Amino acid sequence: MLAEIQVSPRPSGTPDAKYAYVDAAIAVIQASGLTYEVGAMGTFVQGNPDEVWALLRAVHEATIEAGAEGVQSNIKVSETADAGGPTISELITKFRA
Repeated sequence: MLAEIQVSPRPSGTPDAKYAYVDAAIAVIQASGLTYEVGAMGTFVQGNPDEVWALLRAVHEATIEAGAEGVQSNIKVSETADAGGPTISELITKFRA
């Protein structure tokens, strides 16, 4: 399964750390052990469906746990009937300079 998540916490961070709550969300992804790619407007993750769905919830909740007053998360999910669907690398490698 592939998923992209974009968290939009309110506010995005603290006066001393402008993106602190987004950074907290990304830290959860980094600690997950799943394959991921951080982008400017969201992060892609790849793994089995149970792991990905659990991670999406944990990422969303991490912003609140880090101190945000609220959060809106936008997700996109792609899954194939077999486990052989495209990987993050297959979809983006040819576009890397």
